[in-house]
Amino acid sequence: QVHLVESGGGLVQPGGSQRLSCAASGIIFTLYVMGWYRQAPGKERELVATITGGVITNYADSVKGRFTISRDGAKNTVNLQMNSLKPEDTAVYYCHTRWGTTEYWGQGTQVTVSS
Repeated sequence: QVHLVESGGGLVQPGGSQRLSCAASGIIFTLYVMGWYRQAPGKERELVATITGGVITNYADSVKGRFTISRDGAKNTVNLQMNSLKPEDTAVYYCHTRWGTTEYWGQGTQVTVSS
């Protein structure tokens, strides 16, 4: 059974940094593309970043140059380093993976960027 558990959310001031982590279990980690999505109040869930087993990354235009996704195969974790945070980055952040047509989501972690 696949489990994704996020950690690291919280309140941060504009311009600050925060690091999110997602621990994955129940999968052969290196075979899966891992990703982070976010959903702000009243908006649809959107892609933030993805990383393949071969560490090829992809980012939403809104976070390019500010966010960095990485993965640790030894720990089965995928991380999202967020720098230069803006109030519009406020959202619930979800860890995601997919195998075929089956999608797996974490429970989400709230990130609030506010002074």
